[in-house]
Amino acid sequence: MARRNDSASGAGKRGKTQKFQPLRRAVKVPVWGDLGIRMALALFLLLFVIMIHWWDREGLVDHYDGHVSFLDVVYFTMISVTTTGFGDIAPISDRSRLIEAVIVTPVRIAVLFIFVGAAYSFIIKRSWEKWRMARIQKQLTDHIVVLGYGVSGSESVAELIERGTDPSCIVVIDPSEERLTEAEKLGCNVLAGDATRDETLEAVRISKAQAVLVSAGRDDSSILIVLTVRHLAPDVPISVVVRADDNELLARQAGANNVINPVRFTGLLLAGSVNGAHIAEYLADLASVSGRVQLVEREITAEEAGCSIETLKSGGRGLRVYRDGRAIGFWEDECHMLQPGDVIVEIIATESGEVRGDGHNGQH
Repeated sequence: MARRNDSASGAGKRGKTQKFQPLRRAVKVPVWGDLGIRMALALFLLLFVIMIHWWDREGLVDHYDGHVSFLDVVYFTMISVTTTGFGDIAPISDRSRLIEAVIVTPVRIAVLFIFVGAAYSFIIKRSWEKWRMARIQKQLTDHIVVLGYGVSGSESVAELIERGTDPSCIVVIDPSEERLTEAEKLGCNVLAGDATRDETLEAVRISKAQAVLVSAGRDDSSILIVLTVRHLAPDVPISVVVRADDNELLARQAGANNVINPVRFTGLLLAGSVNGAHIAEYLADLASVSGRVQLVEREITAEEAGCSIETLKSGGRGLRVYRDGRAIGFWEDECHMLQPGDVIVEIIATESGEVRGDGHNGQH
């Protein structure tokens, strides 16, 4: 899905390693292909033992007719490998007994493991994983779904975990097992699959999600994913990454609530650095939870109704008010009388900013 130009292993180191409970794993070899390989290996080992017994048939004795035919060798091989041992055919020479001990016994154990492994993989394991997937699906409510675990997706997951999000509340969907392994190390639930398919999104209960983050690496794929998500989850907030300016409108028309253009944001940082050495640093500080300050969007509390944006109960610095679809700056008169239902964007001090002993409250 997403193309990556660097490794996300650095992002994996930012979160604590936790026990991973996958929803489902992709099978690289088809089921019948895997079973065929196991059966072919078992047949090869049996044919190998038959050849050894046929070569050493002089060391065997048939108590029924005294003659060891090829059919007798096949019969003796089967009862020997399966440890049935009726005793009608038996090794009598020292060489034959050595062959049974050194060659046939390891083959017997190998064939046993092949059949036990096949039973585990095709019956026990699949039943267990199906039950475990159903159990995890049942618990998925108010979770965050990340569609695409490339550079942007992995960084967003690591940042969410640093902000206090429980990794078990994050579901990552990506077709790459290598990327999903990195998400596993963070403790996230993962699903190997195509995020443009309805059944893939329904498997992670997309309609019950708190938010959906889309970063497929290609704008056309990301927009198609947004369309699919919006079809299945009309009310879930969707944030998507697009890289071409002319695709931003398409992404919004597809149903995205937030459209993020990393190329444009990088340009803003570069342009801001021209006017001062600390502007780009401050913008990066605002965007990361590890900085001294953080941007927060929230609905005003009942106690804040009627107050000014300058006297927020949180102690933060109000920057903007969203009211009836309009954005109101902190300098406008309407911000001096907050109304119920207003959504504000404010700057608050993080713990790293509050604990500094330099006499500041965390504001740069």
